Amino acid sequence: MTQPIPAPIELTQLPELARAVIAADRFPHLASMDGDQPRLRPVSPVRTDGFVVYVANLRSYHKTVEIAANPKVELCYLDEHHDQVRITGIAEVVTEQSVLQEIWDANPLLRHYLGSLDNPALIVYRIVPKQVRFMREWALDYHDVPLP
Repeated sequence: MTQPIPAPIELTQLPELARAVIAADRFPHLASMDGDQPRLRPVSPVRTDGFVVYVANLRSYHKTVEIAANPKVELCYLDEHHDQVRITGIAEVVTEQSVLQEIWDANPLLRHYLGSLDNPALIVYRIVPKQVRFMREWALDYHDVPLP
């Protein structure tokens, strides 16, 4: 069986290609570290600004402890063509009330399950990218996406 030949990539199109993969995957996977053991789980981002991704979480979840101990994380997005985007970055707790309010107002599921933006169980992480990489299916080669 011959390996498929990936479509060529115009490097100036990398940001657009990467954003399309991000838009296509509603449940990317988030990797964090639990001591010396990597942990991976699907998440549902509540907001995306370019390559900055916001993830809501409950303080009782174990990933809260993991991220507090080591805020270095990676998100992996995959579309139906198996193109990938990996966002490697730092997870920081969002404290700006205006940003939290915008996220709250735009997410009916948060409102339904948590009842109030002041619910102490809620924590929102902003994942600030240090590196964004794009790979076409079968290319077996990542391309760094320029960050603004």
